[in-house]
Amino acid sequence: MVVGDVTTGTELLVVGGGPGGYVAAIRAAQLGVDTTLVERDAYGGTCLNHGCIPSKALISGADVAHRAGQAEEMGVYADPAVDLSGMVEWKDGVVTRLTRGVESLAKSAGVELIEGEATFTGEHTARIAHGGDGQGSETVEFEHAIVATGSRPIQVPGFEFDADPILSSKEALALESLPERLLVVGAGYIGMELSTVFQKLGSEVTVVEMLDEALPGFEDDIATLVRERAEEIGVDFYFGEAADSWEQAGEEIVVHTEDEDGDLTRFDAEKALVAVGRQAVTDGLGLDELGIEPDEDGFLATDEQARTDAEHVFAVGDVAGEPMLAHKAMAEGEVAAEVVAGEPAALDHQAIPAAVFTEPEIGTVGMTEAEAADAGFDPVVGQMPMRANGRALTVDEKAGFVRIVADDETGFVLGAQIVGPEASESIAEVGLAIEMGATLEDIAGTIHTHPTLSEAVHEAALAARGEAIHTR
Repeated sequence: MVVGDVTTGTELLVVGGGPGGYVAAIRAAQLGVDTTLVERDAYGGTCLNHGCIPSKALISGADVAHRAGQAEEMGVYADPAVDLSGMVEWKDGVVTRLTRGVESLAKSAGVELIEGEATFTGEHTARIAHGGDGQGSETVEFEHAIVATGSRPIQVPGFEFDADPILSSKEALALESLPERLLVVGAGYIGMELSTVFQKLGSEVTVVEMLDEALPGFEDDIATLVRERAEEIGVDFYFGEAADSWEQAGEEIVVHTEDEDGDLTRFDAEKALVAVGRQAVTDGLGLDELGIEPDEDGFLATDEQARTDAEHVFAVGDVAGEPMLAHKAMAEGEVAAEVVAGEPAALDHQAIPAAVFTEPEIGTVGMTEAEAADAGFDPVVGQMPMRANGRALTVDEKAGFVRIVADDETGFVLGAQIVGPEASESIAEVGLAIEMGATLEDIAGTIHTHPTLSEAVHEAALAARGEAIHTR
C-alpha cells in the first residue's frame, strides 16, 4: 500500500537535523514558532553519528590503551589488549544515547519531526519523500526555511568510497577489526586524528599528503610539533605526494602516488582512508526553486543573520561555509531561529574557537601574531611552555605551549594558540576573553587554580606583559 501525498503547513521548515538544524529547530520552538524538522538519516547529523562524537570516543579509547602500555616512566607496566569490536560497540552506545537525546529534546520543545528527504518545489513548498517501499511522500508549505544539510567527505578521483578497501572517515570509524597496514590520504585534521588513533590501536599507518607539511592552516611550529609526536608513536609521513591510482593485489591493495615531477611511488596497504576535506551538501535540494544557488566554493552565501539571497530562507552550518565546525553551526542555528521569531539577533564571528584532537591537542581562537599585524595591530605575544607547568608534568604531557596574542597599545586580547594536554578545554578561557573585550591585565589578574593546565594561560598573559614568574 502506498501512502497518498498529503499537504501540511508550518511556519518554519528546517532541513537537516545536525548541530545547526536541530539547535535552530529547538530554539525556534522555544520562541513560539511552529517548527518542522526534516532529517533523512539520523538526528544529530554527521557530527553525532559519523564525526565529532564517534571519533573522539575512539580517540579516548586508543589513548587509554596507548598510555597504559607506555607508562613505565610512571612505574606502571602493562600490555593492554584491544578489542576493536568492543570499543566500537561502546562508541556506538555513546552515539545512540546522544542521538536519542537530540530527538527527545526536539519533541519536548514542540518540534514536529519528519523522517525523509526534502526537495524544494517552490518558494514556499517542499516535498518530503519518506524512506522505504510504500511510504509515499508529503508536501509541506512553509513561511521560512533553514537549510542545514551539512557536508560530506570529498572524493579523490579514482578513490571513490564505493569500494570496500577505500574508506571515508565514516567507514573508518565503523571498522570492527584493525587493518594491519593502513594508508591515510591527507594530513589535515581528520587524517591526523585518525592516523594517530589507528597507530595507537596497533595498525601500521602511513600518511601521504600532497602539501609540504601536515595540518595546513595552522602555524608551522604547531604543525611540526604534532607531526613529530605522531612520528614518535610510529606514523610514517610522505609529503609532496598526491594520490594517483590504486589496484587490488591479493588481499591487499597497492596505492600509487605522484610527486610534482611526475614520479610515482608505490604503497602497500590493507585499506586506504581518504581524508582530504569536506564539501557542502546542496545537490538534489531544488535550491533553484528558492531562487538561490551555491557560490563558486559550493557554499550558500549568508549575511550576519544567516539569511541567504532569498529573504525567507536561511542557511547554517557546513552548508554556509567555513569554518566547518559544529559549534559554529549551533551558533548560526540559534541566530537564524531568533531572526525568524522576530528577535534582533546577528552573528559575531570574531571568536570562534577550533580544536584538533591529536596528540597533543590543538586549540585556537582569534588571531595569530601575523594575522594581528596584517589587521593593523601592533601585536605583543606571551608564551608559556607546557614543560614548565606542574599539572602537565604530573600527567606526563609536557609537549606544547600556550601562546597569547594581544594589542600592545591597549592590552586587548586578540587570539591564542594552545598545543598541549586538554587544549580543547583551555582555549575556552581565551575565547571568553576575546568575546568580553578583556585585556592581558584581566587574565593576569585572575587567580587560577593550582596545579592546573589553565595556569599556563595565566602565565602566558603575564609573559606578554613582561611579568612572567615561572618562565624566563
